[in-house]
Amino acid sequence: MRVLRFLLNNILIEESGLPPDMTVLDYLRERKRLTGSKEGCASGDCGACTVVVVSLKNGQLQYASINSCIALMGDLQGRQLITVEHLADDGKLHCSQQAMVDHHGSQCGFCTPGFVMSIFALTKNTVSIDSQHKRKSIEHYLGGNLCRCTGYRPIIDAASTALDWALAGNTDQFSENRAATIQQLQALEAEVDTTGFHRPTTLDALFQCKAQYPDAPVVAGCTDFSLEITQRLKQYPQVISLSGINELGFIEQRNGQWCIGAGCSIAALLSTLGPLNADIADMLYRYGSTQVRNSATVGGNIGNASPVGDLPPLFIALQADVVLRSAAAERVIKLESFFQDYKKTVLQADEIISEIRFDSSALDCEHSVLKIYKISKRIDDDISSVCAVFYCPNTTVKPMVLTAAFGGMAAIPKRALELERVVSASPENMQLIGDALDKDFQPISDARASAGYRITVAKNLYRKFLLELKDTQAAHRLHHLEIDHA
Repeated sequence: MRVLRFLLNNILIEESGLPPDMTVLDYLRERKRLTGSKEGCASGDCGACTVVVVSLKNGQLQYASINSCIALMGDLQGRQLITVEHLADDGKLHCSQQAMVDHHGSQCGFCTPGFVMSIFALTKNTVSIDSQHKRKSIEHYLGGNLCRCTGYRPIIDAASTALDWALAGNTDQFSENRAATIQQLQALEAEVDTTGFHRPTTLDALFQCKAQYPDAPVVAGCTDFSLEITQRLKQYPQVISLSGINELGFIEQRNGQWCIGAGCSIAALLSTLGPLNADIADMLYRYGSTQVRNSATVGGNIGNASPVGDLPPLFIALQADVVLRSAAAERVIKLESFFQDYKKTVLQADEIISEIRFDSSALDCEHSVLKIYKISKRIDDDISSVCAVFYCPNTTVKPMVLTAAFGGMAAIPKRALELERVVSASPENMQLIGDALDKDFQPISDARASAGYRITVAKNLYRKFLLELKDTQAAHRLHHLEIDHA
């Protein structure tokens, strides 16, 4: 039996016999009595449990904030875990802590450790920060942390001070111990198979594991799966994690296509595709929080088969293919055919999602147009009530060719085929457009939105797309009476 081995700060930890569904937060609080990390929501929404995980990639240390309440212990194999208790050095507060004190960023203190850890992660990721957009970077890093009593202004001021400290080239004990940490992590095995938690490092090992444990859930990121443990109190005697399979973590251009491995994190997707398309960047910045984006994966979001998942409408509109692999074969289908019914897909028991592919020309902004609209109750860290994606591959071609996909409008993410047909003949006839959407969708009412609201919003989003396609400013100053309130 292999032993789970990781660094807790700079101390090597070896564990055997841990439950396969134990979360990092439960381990810290119950096994190590490190109670600085708090449980607020147990669903990855509030940030009170934020910790930082350090991974070794291409010989470099990568610092990522995560929600420990929904992270599973087995995924720490070969990594370093840093909590708020580890930041002070020889009795001196870390800059991310001292700045909170100096700017009076804490009242009751419950959320403070999570904010401090998010600020700490910010100071460790300054390479990607544009000094002219510091405020926006701070907001993104703090977007997954809630505070109900202090107010965000002093916390943002604290983050700004800590970021300035880091941008000025100051170092801390983690920077000074970098070489030793790299050496320690290189010595740890990547694979773990201990007491029901299976983390294979190759696809061959994965398929062997699936054959041996056919009923074990296959997880990739756990940002949704872990809620079964923390919210529904389910127990899992076996869990198979894909986090150790590097060959699923790619994102690259190949043969005129963007090819995205199922293990690619949302953070990596954002950093690669975001600069190529502003709408993709905006949508991905609204995908959960920094903590969630660091953990969640492309394959996990698609395989979850949620009707309000963020990625499926985008990839369906781009007419992407999904690659499904088993030990014996590989098959490629259109993503729109992958979803059959609510939480039901064509994925066979012996298969996994391995890759998503779409034409690179889809992100050619010179001729094509891609618009993404996510409607939710709040801007950040929220689930869609309606998501609409419109893709026009060539705006100079008449009649217009449009691919439209919606989330939140049916039991599955779905193309609006009747809308596409009508648009090719009458793109500006809003009566026909409305009738087409009525044929395409019969949405339901739930806690997020009523059926009437959803269909009205869908029609207005097409109107917004059409106005923006004409390159006018009208979409930003529509008169109240011009909006469909049917």
